[in-house]
Amino acid sequence: FHVVETGGDSVQSGGSLTLSCITSGYTYDRLCIGWFRLAPGKEREGVARLGTTKSDTYYVDSVKGRFTVSQDVGERTQYLHMTNLQPEDTAMYFCAARIRDNIPCTIMALKSEANWGQGTQVTVSS
Repeated sequence: FHVVETGGDSVQSGGSLTLSCITSGYTYDRLCIGWFRLAPGKEREGVARLGTTKSDTYYVDSVKGRFTVSQDVGERTQYLHMTNLQPEDTAMYFCAARIRDNIPCTIMALKSEANWGQGTQVTVSS
C-alpha cells in the first residue's frame, strides 16, 4: 500500500496549513497512521497519531493546542490541521502507515516499521 502527503507550503508565522495523507492499496481502517517531521540538523520527530478516542490521540508537546489530526474514512485520508505555525515548525512532514496487528498503534511502532510517503515541505517565516 502507499501513502502520499500533500498540502505543504510556505507561510508566515501565525499562519495555518492543512496537510493530507492519502492512502491507497489497503483497507483504510486497518491502517495505523502517524505524522512525523524532519527539520535540518534535527532527528525525525513523531508529531501526531490519531487514536480511537480523543484521549488516545498523541501529540508531541510542542504542537499541543495548535495541531489537530482528523480523518475522512471514505476518502481514505488523514489530515493534519496546523494553526499558529511558528518558524520552529519548519520541516519536511511525512505520514507513515503500517497494517494494524497485535502491536499497538504507536509512534514507536511506526518508526520501527511503516510505509512512508515522500514528504511535503512546510516553511514558516517570521
